[in-house]
Amino acid sequence: MLSQHRLSFHTRGRGTQNISHEINQRVQASGIQQGMANLFVQHTSASLILCENADPTVRADLESFFSRLTPDGDPLYQHTDEGPDDMPAHTRTILTDSSLSIPFSDGQLLLGTWQGIFLWEHRTQPHQRQLILTLYGE
Repeated sequence: MLSQHRLSFHTRGRGTQNISHEINQRVQASGIQQGMANLFVQHTSASLILCENADPTVRADLESFFSRLTPDGDPLYQHTDEGPDDMPAHTRTILTDSSLSIPFSDGQLLLGTWQGIFLWEHRTQPHQRQLILTLYGE
């Protein structure tokens, strides 16, 4: 059985947003009991990460690391069409993931105790982000 969903999330600007609950709700509603969930973000300046869900300092530390690795306004970048955060956002996306695959069983994502699915906005301004969730299974 196959089920596909288009999801939309509003971000608040640069940072992470836990979307595990929304994804799990779609898995439950699909009626598919076990299989694989594939999540794909349709943007080049936002990504998906599977990360620590209990301590927000983990994600703050990741943000600090990436700010040092790909600083806004770095003169190295030629691509600045949409501002000083444009190319750093693309670089961050390339270094992380545009898709995730997570198994599920009994209508529940098989995430570890401390794992969460996060949409990571890399632009400094809020955006509307589109994701495709594809569920395969029986």
